[in-house]
Amino acid sequence: MRIKWAGAGIGIGFVLGVVGLSSPAAAAANGPTDDPNMHISPRHAAPGSTVTVSTRACGSETYGKGESEAGGKFHLLPGDQEGVLTGEFKVPGGTEAGGYTVTLKCPPRVKITGTYWVGAGNPSGAVDAGFGAANDKGTQLALGAVLLAGAAAGGVIKMRRSPTGARV
Repeated sequence: MRIKWAGAGIGIGFVLGVVGLSSPAAAAANGPTDDPNMHISPRHAAPGSTVTVSTRACGSETYGKGESEAGGKFHLLPGDQEGVLTGEFKVPGGTEAGGYTVTLKCPPRVKITGTYWVGAGNPSGAVDAGFGAANDKGTQLALGAVLLAGAAAGGVIKMRRSPTGARV
């Protein structure tokens, strides 16, 4: 009996190991292709908010141009840190939710792109997950207590029905 359980444990460990090792590769393959030399803040903006973009990709240049799909064209000027150009644009009020591209260009031939997301703004209130009203805590707590009591009763019944010699 112990050998069967050991084999099951090894099999489960093997499957979890394979899944765990393949996850970083899948994440890297499907991850963002944004240029690491561009910093967009905030990365998730709401309509009407101001987005700041900065980069070191322009080197010693003191000027650059930027263009946002949603926010239009803007200028890159020297920021607070040496070698960093910074620009801002405003996300228009009627912008639909989704991902938008920012393109930065610096002389002589530097061009980098990045992505930011526009959402509906900051969420407020409870999340409706499809199981009763989000503010109905009493029903959810009662159902959880019933499920927990059922699981405990099942465990007690299983222990009482098992022969004494089979317990490990």
